[in-house]
Amino acid sequence: MEEIDILAEYVAIGVNILAIAAIAVGSIQGAVGLARGLLTNASEDDLRPVWLAFGRWLVAGLTFQLASDIVETTFAPTWDDIGKLGAIAVIRTFLNYFLNKDMNELRERGREEAREGRAEKRP
Repeated sequence: MEEIDILAEYVAIGVNILAIAAIAVGSIQGAVGLARGLLTNASEDDLRPVWLAFGRWLVAGLTFQLASDIVETTFAPTWDDIGKLGAIAVIRTFLNYFLNKDMNELRERGREEAREGRAEKRP
């Protein structure tokens, strides 16, 4: 049983590394996109893809972190561990929900603006 606990720890560490990598990649891409946008005086429409890409990376990172927390509490959890996992799961789920909601609204707004732009170009 001790080997399984050690394996779970290594899996949790690996998944945490994936979470950190996802957040780091998204942050770097977001920073580069924002800097490019600031240097070129980009509009909100031009920055929308940057925000959406950053949001996708954050959702991936949060999902990996939750997976890591679940793995860490898989074997012989205490009630304290279960309570902490529950609180973390709720917080991360709310973060994911609102981040996804914002991303969907941005996507829809972009689609609407694209449809309006095509409609205006028609003779």
